Amino acid sequence: MAAEFVMPKLGLTMEEGTISEWLVADGADVAAGAPVLRIETDKTETDIEAPSAGVLHQGAQVGETFACGETVGWFLAVGETAPARVSASAPGAAAQPVAAIAPTSDHATTADDGGLAGRMFVSPNARRVAAERGVPLAAVAGTGPNGRIVSEDVEAWVPSAPPPAAAAAAIPAPNAAGSSATLATFAGRQLADLLGVDAATVTPDASGRVTREAVAQHVRLLLAKQGPANAAARATLPPALQEPTIVTPLKGMRGTIARRMHQSLTEMAQLSLFMDADLDAVVADRAERSAAGTAPSYTDYIIAAVARALRDHPHVNAQITDDGIAQLPTAHVGMAVALDEGLIVPVVKDTAAHSLDTLAAETSRLAAACRDGSIGMADLENGTFSVSTLGMFGVDGFTPIINPPNAAILGVGRLRDDVVLNDDATVATRSRMTLSLTWDHRAFDGAPAAAFVQSIVALLNDPAALDG
Repeated sequence: MAAEFVMPKLGLTMEEGTISEWLVADGADVAAGAPVLRIETDKTETDIEAPSAGVLHQGAQVGETFACGETVGWFLAVGETAPARVSASAPGAAAQPVAAIAPTSDHATTADDGGLAGRMFVSPNARRVAAERGVPLAAVAGTGPNGRIVSEDVEAWVPSAPPPAAAAAAIPAPNAAGSSATLATFAGRQLADLLGVDAATVTPDASGRVTREAVAQHVRLLLAKQGPANAAARATLPPALQEPTIVTPLKGMRGTIARRMHQSLTEMAQLSLFMDADLDAVVADRAERSAAGTAPSYTDYIIAAVARALRDHPHVNAQITDDGIAQLPTAHVGMAVALDEGLIVPVVKDTAAHSLDTLAAETSRLAAACRDGSIGMADLENGTFSVSTLGMFGVDGFTPIINPPNAAILGVGRLRDDVVLNDDATVATRSRMTLSLTWDHRAFDGAPAAAFVQSIVALLNDPAALDG
C-alpha cells in the first residue's frame, strides 16, 4: 500500500519547507532511513530520511515550497501506482485516492511533468509575495521558464475589480457551522491568520477545504469592494532610482531575516541603552588560561555573564504572549553567527549550567556547524535571549534588533584601551567594551534594564564567578 511522504515539521517554528534537491532518483527502490530529500527551511538546509521502504515516487519539484504536512511524494510497492495528491494537512483527509484537481490556468503542469497534474509552477519567492499581498496565484500568468510564476509576475498582477454589486454578492457569508467546523489546509489557515481573516467566512474550494488560494480570492474580493480608497495601502515599493548592477531577491535566509526584523521593529516597543564594562579581569584570566592551554573567547565570557545575570533578573528572560508577560525558567542564550547569506543564531541550551571551558567548546561547535552547513534545527530553536557582536569589525556600540519572540538582545562592541584618571589623579589604561541592550519596553522598564546590564558588568569583573 502506498505510504505518503510529507513535508516534515522539524521544529516548533517551522511552517514550510522548500525542495532543494532530491537525493534519490524518481522510481528508485529506497530503504527506510535512507536520505532521499534535501529541504531548505527559514533557518537551514536539512536532509530528510525515508520514513518507509519502497519505490520512491516524487510528487514535488525542486524549488517548490510546501507547508508542513503537505504531500511531496509516496513510497510504493513494485508495480503500484501513486494516488492523486491529497494534502496531509487537511483535517480528516481521506486515505483513498481521489481525482486530481483540474488545472486552473494554462500554466498548470500536466501529467507529463512527473505526475503533478493540476499543480502550478510557482517559485518559492512568488508564493511568499503572493501570500503577503493576498494575490490568488491561479489568476496570475507566469512568464518564467515553462510558464513558471515568478515574483515579478505576482508584483505586476492587477486585480480586475467586479462591479460593486457583483463583488458584494461574491463575498461569502460565514459558514453556518461556524469557524470550529471549517476544514482548512495548513497554508490556508496560516494565510487567513496572517491577514486577520476568519476562515469560516471563506468559500471552500471544490474539495470542501479552505485553501491558501481560496483565502487569497476572498481577500481580493474584499479589496475590490473597498475600491480605490484602499489602493494606497496596496502600493508597491518605488522602483530603483538607477539601473541596478545586481538585484538580490529577498528570499531564503535573506528574506526570512528581512521579514523577522521588520516584524520585530513593528510589533515591539524597542529601546536601547549603552554601558561600558571594564575587562581587565577578563583579559588577565584569559591570559592565564591561554598559557595553560586553550582559552574561551571574549564573547564566551560575555555569554556566561549574560546567562548568570538572566538567572538573577528573570524578568529579562521572558516573552510577550497572548496571556501576558511570560517569565521563562531556563536561559537558552543564542549567539549571532555571520554567514555570507546573513545571520544565523544557534542556541547554547541551559547556558548557565556550563563552565567557561564547556561553554567555549559548545560555542565553537555551533559556530563551525553553522559555517559548514551541518547545523541542525535542534540547535537553532528555543533561544530565550540573544548576544550579537560587531567588535571584530571595530564597532564600539550599536543598536541590535530583538530576535522574536525574545524580550531583549545584547550588543557587544570591540575591546579597546581607554585612558582613565584614577582617584589619586594618576593616569591609567583600562581594557573596556561597550555593551548595548535593546529591550521590549512592554516587558520591563528602563531601570530594570539598566540593573540587568550592571549585573553583567559586575560579573565580568569576577571571572571566577563565571565558572560557578
